[in-house]
Amino acid sequence: MTFDLPNYVGELFAATPEDTPFLSAIGGLTGGEPAEAVIFQWQGYDLRDADDSRQRVEGAAAPTAEARKRFNVTNVVEIHMEALELTYTKLATPNQFASTGSNHTGAVGLRGSNPVTSELDWQIAQHLKQIARDVERSFITGTFNNPSTNATARRTRGIMEATESNVSTQGTLVGTAVIEADDETFTIAAHGLANGDTVTLTTLTGGAVGVVKADTHYYVVSTATNTFKLAAKPGGTAIAFSTDGGAAVYKATPLTEAMVLDLLQDTWTNGGIQESGMATLMSNATLKRALTKIFITDKDYQESSRTVGGVRVQTIETDFGTLNLMLNRHMPTSAIQVVSLEQCTPRFLPIPGKGFLFVDELAKVGAAEKRMIYGEIGLEYGNEKTHGKILRVTAPAGA
Repeated sequence: MTFDLPNYVGELFAATPEDTPFLSAIGGLTGGEPAEAVIFQWQGYDLRDADDSRQRVEGAAAPTAEARKRFNVTNVVEIHMEALELTYTKLATPNQFASTGSNHTGAVGLRGSNPVTSELDWQIAQHLKQIARDVERSFITGTFNNPSTNATARRTRGIMEATESNVSTQGTLVGTAVIEADDETFTIAAHGLANGDTVTLTTLTGGAVGVVKADTHYYVVSTATNTFKLAAKPGGTAIAFSTDGGAAVYKATPLTEAMVLDLLQDTWTNGGIQESGMATLMSNATLKRALTKIFITDKDYQESSRTVGGVRVQTIETDFGTLNLMLNRHMPTSAIQVVSLEQCTPRFLPIPGKGFLFVDELAKVGAAEKRMIYGEIGLEYGNEKTHGKILRVTAPAGA
């Protein structure tokens, strides 16, 4: 309504980042390929190992027959849905402006125009951006779910869960903590952590679920012999819990050049990061700074940049070719993902007569326009052996 969505004058700026680099680089919400069912599949095959002793003698009989067996991989499309409702009055008053909030009697006389001339179109555009952000997160950290009934939602498998062969798991297990909601303390006997240490969590239970996240940096504060608290930033306020919970706690390992190169070598050996322009290291801000320090500042790797699918990325020359460094705010802060982008594409489920990601009118129940934005989308990631990941790492000192 006009009271909930006031109009203002002047240039309009986004208060929330809208970038979705992984989704954009592999086709975005307008690229990709159609799916024909809620579950879709693709195929793979492998070849026997190369051997220098398979030569046959002259006149020999044919060798024992053999054939290569294909295998299939599946994923699902997940439903993304948004809804909005705008009153007729709100639609009709783009030039009705709210007060500036100033106590000056002449402030309400500020002149200007509202850049949003169609509230309905503008709101739809923002909902599409929200869907794109949700899809970006799902394509990275989504956990697969193909339920047997409609009681729970389908969830597409993200690139991190899909990556199973080339995995570098770092971090030192501190122990399994009991989390007390009364005072926000984590209890692990003789944990040995110091204030400022970086930790990550797994196996979240109870009140920890939904408050903290796996594969995310947290920082030790208020440490004692058997207890400590965690903050989202170094020296920050302790994270509060409404109910008791639990988590496995790992002290994160500082990232090194050898860790990255070893993972790249494993991924390359298995057939990944070989297509020019598509080999990508994807990370959040802290580990992006670490990669820059390790490879460019300290080792003076050749640096450049290029555009991949409309996304501007930094590049470095390595033993395994030119790699893209993709800064992605949706990546977990303690992980680096190696992606062979050419293997990945969005899969869409077209709805007959409507297409994919369409706007539908909803039944009116009053003097308002109601709309729903709907789409079903999943990730095809090709051969999982062409991807890799490092878990439970943090930036080295000075990064």
